[in-house]
Amino acid sequence: MVALMKLWFLSAALLGSAASAAPLTVTILHTDDLHGHLDPVKVGEGTYGGYARQTALFRKYAAEDTNPLVLSGGDTFQGTLFYNVYQGLADVLFMNLQGYQAMAVGNHEFDNGPEALARFAQKAQFPLLAANLDVSTEPLLKDLIKPYAVLNVAGQKVGVIGAVTPDLPLISSPGDNVKMLELTQSLKGSVKALQDQGIDKIILVSHLGYTLEQEVAKTVPGLDVIVGGHSHTLLGTFDNKDFPPSEGPYPTVVQNPDGNRTLLVAAWEWGKVLGRIKVTFNDAGAVESYEGQPIVVSADLPEDPTAKRMIETLSVPIANLRKQVIGNTTQGLNGSREIVRKRESGMANVLADAALEAGQKGGAVMAFVNGGGVRSSIDAGPITFEEAITVQPFGNTLTLLDLTGAEIKQALEHGVATWSESKGQFLHVSKGMSYTFDLSRPAGSRVTAVTLNGQPLDDTKTYTVAMNTFTAKGGDGFDVFKNTKGRRIDTGTLDIDILVNYLKAHPTVDAQPEGRIVIVNEPK
Repeated sequence: MVALMKLWFLSAALLGSAASAAPLTVTILHTDDLHGHLDPVKVGEGTYGGYARQTALFRKYAAEDTNPLVLSGGDTFQGTLFYNVYQGLADVLFMNLQGYQAMAVGNHEFDNGPEALARFAQKAQFPLLAANLDVSTEPLLKDLIKPYAVLNVAGQKVGVIGAVTPDLPLISSPGDNVKMLELTQSLKGSVKALQDQGIDKIILVSHLGYTLEQEVAKTVPGLDVIVGGHSHTLLGTFDNKDFPPSEGPYPTVVQNPDGNRTLLVAAWEWGKVLGRIKVTFNDAGAVESYEGQPIVVSADLPEDPTAKRMIETLSVPIANLRKQVIGNTTQGLNGSREIVRKRESGMANVLADAALEAGQKGGAVMAFVNGGGVRSSIDAGPITFEEAITVQPFGNTLTLLDLTGAEIKQALEHGVATWSESKGQFLHVSKGMSYTFDLSRPAGSRVTAVTLNGQPLDDTKTYTVAMNTFTAKGGDGFDVFKNTKGRRIDTGTLDIDILVNYLKAHPTVDAQPEGRIVIVNEPK
């Protein structure tokens, strides 16, 4: 009888173990870096995204797909007038409607301090995750951000861990009470905590960026899928002339140190695509098979009527914000095309100084603005939000690059190489910096002097330079920026916000040319 009882208990244990470790198929629907884009955005010749179309897609696939999981790679905050008005509370309404089940905390979630993030988290019907943050001494957040969550899927448990960029203190405003923890050890600790609970299917919702996420996949055992964010990375294959080149396959497959594969996915930015991947785990919790491709959220897709009505209602205060006065200029700021692509400009000086102020927290000592990035002048009188948008309409973000003096001179040479053609690569510089170029000399050797705070630039010294991400990634032919090996931080701070914050901090701005750029032997 005792032997029979032992056999019964052993059989029950084995059956229970098999049940908890059965194969499982899930479909991950994911976004990242939405940045408050409730409305569709123009890309090339088309328009893409918008929360109404996203909502329709979420509902469609939630009904059709096997075990859907709706996840976010973070940075819901910041980037449109909707954020300026609602500080994320509009976005969380849609995320709840769309059925999100977990979200990584992004750096922009802290742009208005712990207070705004706390209000968002209190309204969210899903957990906010960041394993490498210690919020235990921040009273507003201590119960609202967790290292990981456990989701019940078809009778099984799936672990979801979060992570935020280690650059957070440099590029946002988490406050003194939010502490960064060492990334790798934090992630390994959360993986172990989940495995100790018998959970062997683990997803990381990440706001680390594509490059660092690949390193994490190579060094942290136990991660099956990484849902990425922060680097605004487009993965996959698209036959779409409006889209930029893809940065890698979807998914990007990385060999994990546990001997299994880690699948890395991302969904670009602003809801222009919706990530969708079906993953089958074997009974040991490892990825057995997968298939997927981001869905293009194009203008021909239907809009969810409820979400559309919500956006219409939330849009009413936006019209008033566009008319809001944010600054003043008694003389006007000249940003005309024929000026900014050939010589110093008051409008360009303001943009360069604004970029420098925004980047100083991350160590910036100078800033560059490409002439092609200055899109309009501002007339004398009160400056409205609408006028600021016409000057900076791109949605570019701010990047900090560590460059040698020699690299900086090379960039300035490139900027003046096509001076007679009025191209957008002409570089403007921030206060305290100046350079001289001689148009009688051949392209490539025209820059004759570069100074910072009155001292010549040292070719071997490293300087931290703020500039827009377009330029930092090699736009306008700046290969020297694209290929530099120095530190690179994409702050994620939008160009329009940089300008607006600067104008608010300097109520009257009357910048004029002041000798930052000196032209010698200009043709008559």
